[in-house]
Amino acid sequence: MFQERRILVSLLIFLVFGFCACIDTITLTRPVKDGDILVSIGETFALGFFSPVNSSDRYVGIWYNKISEQNVVWVANRDRPITNSSGILSVDETGNLILHEINQSFVFWSTNISGVANAVSAAQLLDSGNLVLFQSFNKNAYSWQSFDHPSNTFIPGMKIGLDRKTGLNRVITSWKSTGNPSVGDYSLKIVFDSSPQMILVKGMTAIWRAGSWTGLGFSGIPLMVNDPIMHPAFINNDKEVVLFYHVSNSSILTRFVVTDSGTFLRLIWNEADNKWIGFWSAPKDQCDGYNHCGPFGFCDPNKSATFECDCLPGYEPQSLQSRQDWYIGDAYKGCKRKVGTQICKTGDGFVELANAKLPDTSTARVNMTLGLKACEGLCLRDCTCMGYALADISKGPNDGGCIKWHGDMNDTMTFSNGGQSFYIRVDANELAKYSSKRPNKSHKTRFLEFGMPMIAAGFVLCIFIYYYVRKKNANRNEGETGFNFKNNLKTLEEPNMEKDIGKNVDLDVFDLGTIVVATDNFSPLNKLGEGGFGSVYKGTLLNGQEIAIKRLSQSSDQGMQEFKNEVKLIAKLQHRNLVRLLGYCFHKEEKMLVYEYLPNKGLDSFIFDQERAFLLDWKKRFQIIQGIARGLLYLHHDSRLKIIHRDLKASNVLLDTNLNPKISDFGLANIFGADEDEAKTRRVVGTYGYMSPEYAMEGLFSVKSDVFSFGVLVMEIIGGRKNNSFYKEKSLNLIGHVWDLWKQDKALEVVDSSLGDSFDAHEVLLCIHVGILCVQELASDRPTMTDVAFMLSNREAMLPSPNQPAFIFRQLNYGRDLPSASGSCGVGSVDNETITILHAR
Repeated sequence: MFQERRILVSLLIFLVFGFCACIDTITLTRPVKDGDILVSIGETFALGFFSPVNSSDRYVGIWYNKISEQNVVWVANRDRPITNSSGILSVDETGNLILHEINQSFVFWSTNISGVANAVSAAQLLDSGNLVLFQSFNKNAYSWQSFDHPSNTFIPGMKIGLDRKTGLNRVITSWKSTGNPSVGDYSLKIVFDSSPQMILVKGMTAIWRAGSWTGLGFSGIPLMVNDPIMHPAFINNDKEVVLFYHVSNSSILTRFVVTDSGTFLRLIWNEADNKWIGFWSAPKDQCDGYNHCGPFGFCDPNKSATFECDCLPGYEPQSLQSRQDWYIGDAYKGCKRKVGTQICKTGDGFVELANAKLPDTSTARVNMTLGLKACEGLCLRDCTCMGYALADISKGPNDGGCIKWHGDMNDTMTFSNGGQSFYIRVDANELAKYSSKRPNKSHKTRFLEFGMPMIAAGFVLCIFIYYYVRKKNANRNEGETGFNFKNNLKTLEEPNMEKDIGKNVDLDVFDLGTIVVATDNFSPLNKLGEGGFGSVYKGTLLNGQEIAIKRLSQSSDQGMQEFKNEVKLIAKLQHRNLVRLLGYCFHKEEKMLVYEYLPNKGLDSFIFDQERAFLLDWKKRFQIIQGIARGLLYLHHDSRLKIIHRDLKASNVLLDTNLNPKISDFGLANIFGADEDEAKTRRVVGTYGYMSPEYAMEGLFSVKSDVFSFGVLVMEIIGGRKNNSFYKEKSLNLIGHVWDLWKQDKALEVVDSSLGDSFDAHEVLLCIHVGILCVQELASDRPTMTDVAFMLSNREAMLPSPNQPAFIFRQLNYGRDLPSASGSCGVGSVDNETITILHAR
């Protein structure tokens, strides 16, 4: 009888746990010892004991089971490691999971729930990566689960946020370091304001904010919307306020990690390359830094020619001193209402800021019963209302709810795509600058006023397109029957232009009509990029040759002199690492340069783009660094002219089909005589973050100015971050960050995360060393490009020890006599001397 009962109990346990209980389950009689591995039923995750990098301490963790490298997504005893291999994870008599040593009563970790163990008390590792504890036959009734106590990783199915009934707040916290999984300094959490938002904090200080939930994603993460892999969901009701996500294909592994350096990083496992690829991260530049532009300011990371901060419509910098602070990259004081503004008077209205990350909602109020129009009216009647927006854009303007701001509007940002519309309150005078107020009219009246003219305009446009296409086809047919492109070139209308440039310049002179046809009348679809100089378009000549046309803006700092300069210079330069100029066009106010077309655009479109950075492995990046060095060496020493580029930066290095670098944009270049080494200018022009201190502050430039820019560029290629948009607590820029790591013998930590571990550490350290030598404070301490090329091609070369490099933004109070800026005025510095306002491009 006793034997029959034992068989019956065994059969019952078998039916509860299934055949695989021994693989994925911990029971009263089946613990996990150090060395044992628990594997989920689908073999996606594993649980066991592990030691972090460079540590002998033992922890219980969960990691991906099927990939080659061990990536721990959850740790049990984060703050209480076991110092030997005698650890055991088991279910005790109270029904809790406990971690202890053999024959010792000390408990390192426990689930710490109330209950009593019974025959079915067990813990199971699910295929989602969730370790669950249950004490009944209902295996879906968890008494505890690891997803409620996350570590540094956010995986599909896990929730972040508050359980309103139990008070449990799930927060993602970083490790202390790569070798220490204890609770670190950085946390990702949901803040429960009137409109809950997700923020990354260091201690109690916010360093990045994802924005409020829009119904489709967070307003500060445009990539979250329409993501083909990840599908986020946000719940805000009387039970919980939580964020979670799932993936469309369970075979795709993706995870979010809060790193020990303060980055919120999304990774996707690349099966082909057998490594994790960095898909997205934040904060990645200064605009991502919390409230970087201060109250009532907003940040635009796509601004190409000026500082990234600006004031919201109707606002201005706090003071003249604040305006100066903005020029040196310090805008935390923010903005104030423009002088003379009278809010809450007749004529108030709202100006739209499109594609915005909405301001911090800690000063906002939400009413989900209102639509957008009602929200506008409610805000207009309340003198304390500073702006409004739709709370849930997925529900449309009539049912999406209303957010109104009643205090400082902090941490606003704009994107080229994504975000949502935000409406800022302005007075009548400011409103008139943006649009004229129109009285409410009937639908019929509006149709007669706007609809009919639009229909007529559309009809005329169709006729124009018809005849334009016919003419274009006729021209193409003419080309196919013997059209000679060079015979169609016309002489410039300005008789002195060709003389100024030089008749011996071997370049084609393109007429404007040829350029217009090649670019389809400068169609936006053919636009390759835009900068302070103007725009660049792709064109196709009638013979099929692809070209790139640099169309200089009439308001560009690059005027006629720079245009002539660039034509004369590039025409005489022939090198594989310099862009090739094919010809030019000058017609009245139009100035254009025609280059060879390079399909991969600028280097910046790779190294500063999280989605494309992984296309440049370390081998290719090292080749690019060497190629840029060879190009500069040619300009400085090997060409017929000694040329100083003066505007070397990532966007001015183009990549050909094979990703070979070619230096471009010689509009600011300067020709030196054979015996000249240095020159001085009163018109300082260039790009923030790349200018050497002697040039930025005194107008002195030489070959060593280009060497400085090259050093900055080397660090950006290695780190994948912009020097002048680097966000780090202790460093003003990337140079400072690299120097800090260099002094601590941690220089490899600067390497772009998209490279993973697949790089030559010796080559990286060599490039970092060369880069630091190139950005030395004194020009005399920097190597020449001859030295640089030698050092980069000789791994065993003995390099000198560098001194502290230059930090431009700390050098505005030198107390020297500085050159005045052309077309600008001096502004006060911290020691009442004058500084030059730099002409950024």
